[in-house]
Amino acid sequence: MASKDSQNQNPRSLPGFLPRATNPDQNSQEASSNPRKQARQQPGVSQPSSFLPTATLPPGLEYLSQLDLIIIHQQVELLGMILGTETSNKYEIKNSLGQRIYFAVEESICFNRNVCSTLRACTLRITDNSGREVITVNRPLRCNSCWCPCYLQELEIQAPPGTIVGYVAQKWGPFQPKFTIQNANKEDILKIIGPCTTCGCFGDVDFEVKTVDEKVTIGKISKYWSGFVNDVFTNADNFGIHVPADLDVTLKAAMIGACFLFDFMFFEHSLAGL
Repeated sequence: MASKDSQNQNPRSLPGFLPRATNPDQNSQEASSNPRKQARQQPGVSQPSSFLPTATLPPGLEYLSQLDLIIIHQQVELLGMILGTETSNKYEIKNSLGQRIYFAVEESICFNRNVCSTLRACTLRITDNSGREVITVNRPLRCNSCWCPCYLQELEIQAPPGTIVGYVAQKWGPFQPKFTIQNANKEDILKIIGPCTTCGCFGDVDFEVKTVDEKVTIGKISKYWSGFVNDVFTNADNFGIHVPADLDVTLKAAMIGACFLFDFMFFEHSLAGL
């Protein structure tokens, strides 16, 4: 049973959220001038309340401030399927209507992809529909083992490119995957806790997004089950990020990076080994 303090804790008062506006007239005017479709309710996921001012957003991330569902679709690489080799990953980032808002391309060395495989160092460049790079995700070569508590996985998030806004860092845990989302000063802002098993056989795999004290769940990152054929014979994965719409866009950008990291760590397999 949750403690009384955890039940009374309001996630809107936590770091990364914009406080609600105190002027009801202003709220009604904004609602009438900016209508939006009501978000689909998700069990255990906080719902949106307000938007961040555009002036405070990194350039190119304005649209993220309106989203409480971000879909990430990995493209099928036919060349990799035919030759049985690892090719650079490509991802489409979409809104809840399936409209593409960003496109991500992996930059890595062929030798690293085929020798280091899922541990490879790489850079993912995320561009908007006009081709402008808005987010850069840097992944160094690091360990990936529950028996090794040091030098674990880490991502650096830049938005815009050249400006560090956060990190995704793996935390040691023998039973469950654990990660933290950090700000530019490497201060913990949110935690991500995965299930004990990530095989995802015939079902979705959910990573819960929690507050630092792990008492409040504010969202989740889901790896959607795409069917037996896709899971076995391709590397194409689909993810959904369910978060409050008023969450800081830099944290949303970090969660997009976290999806890429989860794909590499838990769901990407070598086609050459089939």
